[in-house]
Amino acid sequence: MKNILLVQTEESSLKKDAPKFEIGDQVAVHQRILEGQKERIQVFEGTVIARRGEGTRAMFTVRRIVQGEGVERVFPLHSPKIAKVEVKRTGRVRRAKLYYLRDRVGKATRLRERRVKSDTPTASPRTRRGRSSAAKAATPPAE
Repeated sequence: MKNILLVQTEESSLKKDAPKFEIGDQVAVHQRILEGQKERIQVFEGTVIARRGEGTRAMFTVRRIVQGEGVERVFPLHSPKIAKVEVKRTGRVRRAKLYYLRDRVGKATRLRERRVKSDTPTASPRTRRGRSSAAKAATPPAE
């Protein structure tokens, strides 16, 4: 059983608006960097290949290719130095960790796009034969 004081301390340092993303998503991580007295934002864009930990210890790994060389960075999810995590593309994967992407080069590193469910339907549902039920109702029966 966790110490109550430890749990309270951990809850106070968690981000209230934690970013929502999954493994395989293409993300842009906006990180605050201090250079002397000035603060600037540096963006690291790549594919999320791993997530681990929970609470304040939650981390995620982002991989990208720079000049033909793979670069990976591990970011703490609830760090105050992370300004925001912006999801550019959603990927459809069947693994919890995408370490196999380390061995792949070029187009082999592409992932399929995951369809994000929206609240409003964009098109009418199709039946098995290809016509929607609304189109069938509008068409008079053949005699």
